Amino acid sequence: MEQTVTLDTSFEEEEKLSEYVTFVIENESFAINMAPVQEIIRVPEMVHVPKSPPSLMGLANLRGSILPIINLRKVFGISSREIDESSRIIVINLGQPLGFLVDRVLSVINVEESAIEDSSQIQSIVKSEFLEGVIKDASTQRMIMMLNMGKIISSEFAETLKEVEKQIQTSKLQKSSQEEEAQAEERQLVSFTVEGEEYAIGIEDIQEIVQIPEHIVKVPNTESSVIGIMNLRDRVLPLTSLRKIFNLEDKPLDERSRIIVLTLDGISVGVVVDSVREVLRVPNSLIEPVSKILFDGEEKAEITEICKLNQGKRLVSIISVPNLFKTKAVKEALSPVETQKISEDIEQIEENEDEEQVVVFVLNREEYAVAIESVQEIVRVPEELTHIPKTPAFVEGVINLRGNVLPVIDLRKRFEIEGKERDDQQRIMVFVIEGISVGFIVDSVTEVLKIPKKLIFEAPKLSSEQSKIFPKVANLDKEGRIIQLIEPRELLNKEEIEEIAQSYE
Repeated sequence: MEQTVTLDTSFEEEEKLSEYVTFVIENESFAINMAPVQEIIRVPEMVHVPKSPPSLMGLANLRGSILPIINLRKVFGISSREIDESSRIIVINLGQPLGFLVDRVLSVINVEESAIEDSSQIQSIVKSEFLEGVIKDASTQRMIMMLNMGKIISSEFAETLKEVEKQIQTSKLQKSSQEEEAQAEERQLVSFTVEGEEYAIGIEDIQEIVQIPEHIVKVPNTESSVIGIMNLRDRVLPLTSLRKIFNLEDKPLDERSRIIVLTLDGISVGVVVDSVREVLRVPNSLIEPVSKILFDGEEKAEITEICKLNQGKRLVSIISVPNLFKTKAVKEALSPVETQKISEDIEQIEENEDEEQVVVFVLNREEYAVAIESVQEIVRVPEELTHIPKTPAFVEGVINLRGNVLPVIDLRKRFEIEGKERDDQQRIMVFVIEGISVGFIVDSVTEVLKIPKKLIFEAPKLSSEQSKIFPKVANLDKEGRIIQLIEPRELLNKEEIEEIAQSYE
């Protein structure tokens, strides 16, 4: 006999009785054993996963855990329907929590073994191998088909799980000695602008880059060079700006403004810049020391080197972080909180060793990230990409990157996402894949972020290609963000890499 729909029901234990939750899909009634059912929830907000099986609707945040949501209609090969007030997600845990979308949940019922009949002769929208029996409801004469969720999961995703096991056994690719030598001869810099001029800081000196918070606390009785303090993950961060350091005219903060968080000897400070431009990999041969004669006096003495790009047409001033901390503006910003926060900051730095630094970018309004060491550089998208005959069809075009031809691929097309017109926010992220530099167009690059490793989880392994490209996912529960972490080496397969290499021989 049917009971009220709830997971907290209690039934008198009877011999050979089992509990089942019943639900409807396409006007047919189904039942699954309650044992692996974790809970039943309304349809949550989801993040779409490119290159995933058609049945995977996306990923949701379930109280701090990542939950894949699967559309049972898609699994059964029937057309989807609009989600409404009746739609529910049944969360099942058979080794990995999975959420299954159903049209409507009916009730929780007790079933005697004798009431279960063979399903081999039943015609249904479901493949017969997914059925383990039929319950005949005496009160309504309704036939309730019992689903074997284990078989559904293994049938839909078995090949993926096997492939993932192979990937786990495969050791990580080692960088060649040539790559290591090339890296030793290069500097990686983050460039940004202040009053229309371009500056850069070594990426190793940057703790992270964050957006301007909604609320900055003004500190009473501080110098004009101090913007204030902000809360950055439960610690106090003093703020100043390069405009104040360089004695430039102040300007209101806007949506392009960014805070570059710098740390020296266990002390952190946030330095506000007009905008962050890109990540550069620059050969040491293009960097020259600055003569002290150029900066007479203390002003701008923190600029110690000049980077010459585009045959000297683009000059980027490189700032020394130790010299920056010696400036009056930074000292004034640190003074209100320095004495009481040094020990806390040192503890935080120790905790930060268990973090992963990533570059966050947007594609079709959803956030993705790659480990910062995977990013060779980030450049603007030119007005036109040059197409070279006999290049692979998936290559959008090429650009000239400091005398080298860089193949460029639109990541929207790679992920089978509808394209968009070029705009000023788009960037080309350059990755080295099997020794070849390849650029991928993204909608925008938003920030450099340090994510505690405890917030990074293995991504749901629901398709072979998806599990390789998106091996991990960051669940920033407090911020309501799910960020999919990409493995750049898996964006192209071996054959495609060989095809690109042959095109430029």
